[in-house]
Amino acid sequence: MKIQEYADRDMLAIDVANALAAELEAALLHHDTASMAVPGGTTPGPVFDGLCAADLAWDRVRVLPTDERCVPGDSDRSNERLIRQRLLTNRASVAQYVPLYLEGKEPDDVLPEIESLITPVLPLSVLVLGMGEDMHTASLFPGMAGLEGALDSHAPILAVARPETQPEARITLTGPVLDGALSKHLIIYGAAKRDALEKAMSLPPEEAPIAATLTGMTVHWAE
Repeated sequence: MKIQEYADRDMLAIDVANALAAELEAALLHHDTASMAVPGGTTPGPVFDGLCAADLAWDRVRVLPTDERCVPGDSDRSNERLIRQRLLTNRASVAQYVPLYLEGKEPDDVLPEIESLITPVLPLSVLVLGMGEDMHTASLFPGMAGLEGALDSHAPILAVARPETQPEARITLTGPVLDGALSKHLIIYGAAKRDALEKAMSLPPEEAPIAATLTGMTVHWAE
């Protein structure tokens, strides 16, 4: 793991967007397609704003969320909505989106269908993660039911998460899928999350799920 510090968040967004574009371009030199998993939330938005303008063969790029709330795609809480608005626009509008949730279906019932969509894009070429102050990443939350199984090295591709702290069920990529990405980036802001990351480095993944992904990770931090 290495930590890159930036003078401000704008500098971070520019640098990370350039790094992701370069990694996707390199992947496309050697493969017919490249895949990238990204988080929702507000943190990656400025990165997406720069990345979507990159001069890439976006029609060969597969984009998927690291996790998704089981809500309609037009909901304010939908990661798909943010990704479509901020990333799959401009030149990146021709990239193929791979969903983690199919509206109107029960999460457990839809896993086999979604797994069939995701399996062809694994291992992930590029992964972007966020992290909460509780050290969760994607929808792998400390203490949630099923966490140990979702972190196991033989875990399936997807898991249904029902964290008690959240209002709806979620579908998440599991620990080995995240950790198996060929290139991994973590974006965090502020002293509290920097402290949480330092703490996570000495804790087991069951207590700090982000720890399951830190080998080979590039951490991008700004105040």
